[in-house]
Parts: sequence; structure tokens; C-alpha cells
Amino acid sequence: MTPPRSRFRIVLVLGLLSALGPLTIDMYLPSLPAITDDLTTTAAAVQLTLTGTLAGLALGQLLIGPLSDAFGRRRPLLAGTAVHVISSALCVVAPGVVSLGILRVLQGLGAAAASVVAMAMVRDLFSDRDAARIFSRLMLVIGVAPVLAPTIGGLVLNWTSWRGVFVVLALAGVAIMAVSAWVLPETLPVAKRRNEGLPGTARDYGRLLTDRVYVGLILVAGLAMAALFAYVSGSSYVFQDGYDLSEQQFALIFAGGAIGLIGATQFNVRLLLHWTPQQIMSVALLAGVGSGAVLVLTAVTGFGGLAGILVPLGLVLATVGLAMPNAPALALSRHGEAAGTAAALLGAVQFGVGALAAPLVGLLGVGAVAMAVVVAGGMVAATAVFFLVVRPHRLPAAAPEPVAALVH
Repeated sequence: MTPPRSRFRIVLVLGLLSALGPLTIDMYLPSLPAITDDLTTTAAAVQLTLTGTLAGLALGQLLIGPLSDAFGRRRPLLAGTAVHVISSALCVVAPGVVSLGILRVLQGLGAAAASVVAMAMVRDLFSDRDAARIFSRLMLVIGVAPVLAPTIGGLVLNWTSWRGVFVVLALAGVAIMAVSAWVLPETLPVAKRRNEGLPGTARDYGRLLTDRVYVGLILVAGLAMAALFAYVSGSSYVFQDGYDLSEQQFALIFAGGAIGLIGATQFNVRLLLHWTPQQIMSVALLAGVGSGAVLVLTAVTGFGGLAGILVPLGLVLATVGLAMPNAPALALSRHGEAAGTAAALLGAVQFGVGALAAPLVGLLGVGAVAMAVVVAGGMVAATAVFFLVVRPHRLPAAAPEPVAALVH
């Protein structure tokens, strides 16, 4: 068994890996209106660069997951992070919104390696409730990214243009790659690697897609992510243009929402002492639907002004924070023999469905009503899939399993 101190370092680095995607997404949010003006384009076109990042994260995970099952976790991780660093550097000199969108797809592809390998490593080492607890702890580290990223982006905009944000992202990628190479061991033994090539990968994906409960759980995770990214993509326009907040004020508002999300993920660890992941998700998703309905009502009527938006929105984010650790833990616990591929499909659905939310908000408009409708719609759809497809009352209440030893 690995000493607790070493395990703590590993979990911390896994959190940093998982944070690379959110950093890439969130750090440039305060600069979306500035990018729109500087590149002489539309808000919808700039929001598509966010969609490109999410699409890259989705596609990249489908590629990296099977590679990590075949070649181990470390090599795909380091190669993917290098792609992220190079594409971030090229974003600094992007001449237009089209080239920026293409490079954002490549950024997402690179960040996908960090995300999928982190999830696969958790599944290599933990199962069931233990995995749910670790995912909750990772969310604490992941949550620092949404808190800090817009704030850092706002500070960068004080002394340079939006292009400086991508300089910071490139440097962050270099730092994360170096720390990962230094701290993380290989967690997948050679004997457990799956070197069956493309046919084996296709069989693995086919087997996963025939598992109704697994498919339902990853859809729930994806739809909850869609609600989150509807907020992420629309919030800068809602609060900066709709409520005339400055870039720094928006960053503080965004940080407050992220703190609520983080707090819910950590409260989830306490809840897991008394209830199963499926019980927690049942209550959280129903609460999310109710909060989403209130959000739509206040957005349409204008009741309560800014507070009328922030309060129900904060409650929705808290319910997402309870769903996000538990859905992956339940899904991955069903397919430990192909954890990388299972984590890849989970991540692809999460970011793929999330990618649809950003342009949908843009098509409906950039106001509070558009954001609220998509946020609430994501929660309603996630709840429907959970109760009608996953059927939580039929899931076994699995006992926690012992933590596996790390492979050196």
C-alpha cells in the first residue's frame, strides 16, 4: 500500500489534471465581450469558440481513453498535455475568430488527456463509495479552477489584452505537465493493459453502450454538465451586459457560484456516510428541477433583480455539485476492466452534451431568460433520465472496497 502522504500528493495532482479543462474553459470568460469587439465578430461566433473547446474535450477523451488502457496512463497524459501547451501558445497569435475556434478545439483535445487519465487513475485505485469520496475531494481541487480562472483572466485584462490569457494558459499547462511527470506513478500494470487494437476498442465501446444503467448515468452527468455550461457560457453577457457589472465584479460573482458548487461536492462526502450515491442524486436532481423553475420565473418576470437570478442559480449549481461526483462513481464502478475507455465515454458525453448548451444559449439570446431556460432544461432532462432510464431504486447499495496499491 502507498503511504498516506504519497496518496495525498497523487490525489492532489489528479485534481490539478482535472482542473486543466476548467481552467482552459473559464479563464477567458471575462474577455468574451472584448474578443467579440477586437475580432469584429458576433457574440454567438465567440461562444462557438467555447463550444469548440468542449467538443475537443469530448473527442479527445474518446481517443485518449482507449490509448490509456493500451499503453498505460502516463504516456498519453504527457503527450496530450504537450498538445494543450502548443495550441495555447498559438491562440496568442490567432488572427480571427475561425482560427481561434480551431485552436480552441486543439486545446480541448490536449486537456482531454488530463481529464480522462485522472478519472481512470481514480478507478484504478478506488471503487464505489470510496471512488465517490475521491471524486468529491477532486472536485475541491477542480473547483479552485472556476474560482480562480475568471479572476485571473480579469486581472490579466487589467494589464494586457485577451491574448495574454492564453499566455497564462500555456504556462499553466507546462507547470501541470512537469508536476505530473514528477509525482504520478503508473497505475495500470502491464498485465492489465488491453492491446487489442481498433477491433478491441470497438468491442469495448459496444459493450459499454449496451449497459442501460451506465448509459443512463453518463447521460445524467452530461445533462448536468449542460446546465453548468449554459451558466458558464451565458453568465458573462448576463451579468456584464445585462446588469452592467465590471469584468472584476463578474469574476467575483462567478467565484461565488463556484464556491457553492465546491461546497456541495464536499458536503457530499458527509452525506455518503449515511446514504448511497443514488439516494443523494435522487434528492439533488429533484431539488435542481425546483430551483431551475424558480430561476426561469425570476428571469422572465425580473422579480428580485440581480438577487432574484443569483439565489436560484446558486441552488442549481449546488445540486449539480452533488450530482457530479456520484454519477461518475456509479458509472465507472460497473466497468473496472476498461476504466480508461469507460472514463473516456463518460467524459465525451459530459463535454459533448455540455458543448450543445453554449450555442443553444447564444441562439436563444444572451439575456438572463435564455440562460435560465437552458439551465433549467438541463436539470429537467437529467432528472428524467435518472428516474426513467437508470431507475435508482433498482441499483444495489454496494459496500466500499479496499484501496488498491499503486503500481511503481
